[in-house]
Order: sequence, then C-alpha cells, then structure tokens
Amino acid sequence: MNLIILFPDDFTEATRATLTGRRHGHIRQVHRAQPGDTLKVGLLGGAIGRAEVLSIDDHAVQLAVELLDPAPPALPLTVILALPRPKMLKRIIQHVTTLGAKRIYLVNAYRVEKSYWQSPWLEAEKLRELCLLGLEQAVDTQMPTIEIRKRFKPFVEDELGEIAANSRRLVAHPVTDTPCPVDIDEPVTLAVGPEGGFIAYEVEKLQEQGFESVHLGPRILRVETALPVLLGRLFPGR
Repeated sequence: MNLIILFPDDFTEATRATLTGRRHGHIRQVHRAQPGDTLKVGLLGGAIGRAEVLSIDDHAVQLAVELLDPAPPALPLTVILALPRPKMLKRIIQHVTTLGAKRIYLVNAYRVEKSYWQSPWLEAEKLRELCLLGLEQAVDTQMPTIEIRKRFKPFVEDELGEIAANSRRLVAHPVTDTPCPVDIDEPVTLAVGPEGGFIAYEVEKLQEQGFESVHLGPRILRVETALPVLLGRLFPGR
C-alpha cells in the first residue's frame, strides 16, 4: 500500500496511533519498518501526512502521527455503472476509486445477469474494503459513496435527472458516430453499460434524460478497460 489509512479509533492520543491486523502486518512484512522509520499515512476523510514508528512487535505498531496536507481533489464525476460480474466488480471499484471518482451508482440493465445481484461483494462492508484498497493505492483519504439501484427504468426516470443536474451527460456506447470528448472542464455524469452494452431501449431512456452517446474508437473494450480509458480521456492529468 502506498498510504497507510488511519481511522479515528486508531488514536490513543491526539498524535499517537496503534495499528493491528492487516495494516500492522503490511508495515512489518512489506515495509519491514523499524523504530525511527517514517511512513506515509492519512486519516480517512481527512489530511495526509507522515508517521514515525515508535515501536513494533508481533502484535501491534505504535505511531507518532503528523497530518499536514489535504487529500487530492476528487474528479467532478458521477459514474452510472451497470452491475458487472463479481470478479470484474472488485477490480472496477478499486480502479475508479484510485482514479478519483467519488460518486458511483450500480444499476441494473437488461444484460446484467440476475445472479450478479447475489454477490457478497455488494455488501456495504465488502464495497468499503474495495474502496480502501483503491485509496491506499492512490494516496487518497476521501471515501466514495456507492449506491445500488436494481430497477433501471424508475432510476432513470425518477432519479437520474437530479443526480446528473448541472453536468455534461455521457453514455459510453460503441454504436455511435461521436467520439468521447477529451479534457472536459465541467462536471460529468458518465453511464457505462454491462458487457455487450446497453440495449437500444436503455440508450433511448438515457438520451431522454439528456445523455449523449460517445465511443472510444473501433475496438470493443471490456468494461474494466473502458472505464479507465474513458476517465483518462475526460480528465487527463487529474
């Protein structure tokens, strides 16, 4: 992990923290930290800084913490993502968190298999775990919000207009003549379909809400590849 994320209950004093479990194991086995070493740390939802290792043993590590800098800015982005298969979901949530997305909706679509909704990775604690891995990679402390909507039509008709208000509305769709724009200087709401894409009816419903269909060129990409490419085009260098 590039950042050790701290939680409020890790602190025994204002600038002292005790870590056990996975983070302790990583510090001990991967960083091979010794007393006096310095680690990059950040408080979940707060600032980023450094921590000096005061002591470390088989059970815990004691840190002296100094938080100095703000987290990197979030992307001005809302992702509307048709629920992918569970193995892909795990990677995608980590990737979009690493890239700075902070608002994600997992939605149903015609080509989403019903069995996907039974995945334990949709449990709140599992999604939080995936987001934490993404934050550790990105050196970020701001947790995304992830919401689940199992009915496509009511979501699009009743909620999406407000969710996407004051943003440019794009739907990734290979069957269109418009290429994905580059270096957007405004908030974006981006809809991405399942493997095989949104069906025509779903694209039409999104277009009724002001969504513009865009493509990434002649190659058909998997969702886990398309999303980072889309974000890299829309927000290069951010």
